[in-house]
Amino acid sequence: MLVIVTENIPPRLRGRLAVWLLEIRAGVYIGTPSKRLREFIWEQLLAGVEDGNAVMAWSTNTESGYDFRTIGENRRIPVDFDGLRLVSFLPPPPSDPSR
Repeated sequence: MLVIVTENIPPRLRGRLAVWLLEIRAGVYIGTPSKRLREFIWEQLLAGVEDGNAVMAWSTNTESGYDFRTIGENRRIPVDFDGLRLVSFLPPPPSDPSR
């Protein structure tokens, strides 16, 4: 199983993702591609994400049962904690004191 969640990506990339995966909500794609196709899809994301961001998660034979990759700017960043892939949050951007 593969899940991709995207934000603010170009329409042409959304169309390319829809060729291989089912878009079940705006920016949310699912499917069961082969490892080779999954890696090809990731290359397409890397080449076309522009100012947007995306996360790709898939089931695999690990302690947690899944793995994931991220691309683009986001407050959530992946971290490795004793072999487990977890998500850490960056602090929110400072508020503008002049407002």
